[in-house]
Amino acid sequence: MPRQRTGSASPYEAEIGFSRAIRAGDRILVSGTAPVEADGHSTPGDAEAQARRCFAIILAAIEQLGGSAADVVRTRMFITDPADAEAVGRAHGAVFREIRPAATMVVIAALLRPEWKVEIEAEAIIGTSA
Repeated sequence: MPRQRTGSASPYEAEIGFSRAIRAGDRILVSGTAPVEADGHSTPGDAEAQARRCFAIILAAIEQLGGSAADVVRTRMFITDPADAEAVGRAHGAVFREIRPAATMVVIAALLRPEWKVEIEAEAIIGTSA
């Protein structure tokens, strides 16, 4: 099966040369997803609001490639302030509380844009939902 790709509103996809997500066979890999609105501007607000936006972008990409939230098997959350861990965790739990994928959250020095508090990656395998 040839690779399928999808994009989002991120201005960086064309500039840097990457896809929001790629499906290869039954596997969907979603690139690091920052809180970017449909108009290309950063999502305002706290880390929880930004994480909710990241998850909305991620789930839209997975759905465009034939998957669903239930197919997600791994997430990786990158935050710039350890004080935001609980807020980002709440956003994660709102989407994945019942699905419970393998998940990692790490604190990093910075993200590409200084107003971003979180960036999130995800992986899904079609047909693995419980």
